[in-house]
Amino acid sequence: MARAKSVLSEARQIEIASELIRLDARLQVLEADVRLSRERLLRLYREIRGKSPPKGMLPFSTDWFMTWQPNVHASLFMNIHRHQLGLADTTPVEALIRAYRLYLEQIRQLGMPEVLSITRAWRLTRFFDAGMLGMTACTCCGGEFVTHSFELAHQYVCGLCNMPSRAGKTRRASAAYRMGEAGGCA
Repeated sequence: MARAKSVLSEARQIEIASELIRLDARLQVLEADVRLSRERLLRLYREIRGKSPPKGMLPFSTDWFMTWQPNVHASLFMNIHRHQLGLADTTPVEALIRAYRLYLEQIRQLGMPEVLSITRAWRLTRFFDAGMLGMTACTCCGGEFVTHSFELAHQYVCGLCNMPSRAGKTRRASAAYRMGEAGGCA
C-alpha cells in the first residue's frame, strides 16, 4: 500500500522551492534539493518569476573559486554556511538558504558587489561535500579560506593579506585600502 504524501511536508517543500526561486536559483538546484516533480517546479518558477527558468549548464569548475575576489566571497559564504550547518534541526538546503541570505546581508552592508550567486554557492557546497575543496587558515590573519583540498598549504596567505597588484585598482577598493579596511600582514 502506497504511503500518502504529507500535506505539511509538501507545503514545506513548496516553501523551500519558493525561497530558492526568489534567490534566483537555477532549476537544477531546485531539482537536486527539493522533493517536488519537475513539472511542479517549472510551474512554481513561472508563477514566482513570471518567466521560464534559464537553460544551460551549471558552473562546474573549482578553479573559479580560487581567483582573488570569488575566493574572498566564497570563503565568507562557507564560514557562514558551516556555522548554519551546526545549528540543531537544520537541513542542508535550509543552511544554504540562511547562509546565502546572511552573505547577501554582509555584502550589502559593505557596499560590495554580489559576486557569489545562490547557484554558485550551492555548487560550492557540493564541491565541499565531494572533498574537492576545503578550508585553510591564513598564516597571516588566521581567517579560514576556500582552497583545493589536496593543495599544499602549510604557509597559506589569503588574498586579503596578499592582494594581487590589480585588486586595488578600482575606486572603491583603493578607498577601502586607504581607510585601513583592506588586509595586509603586519
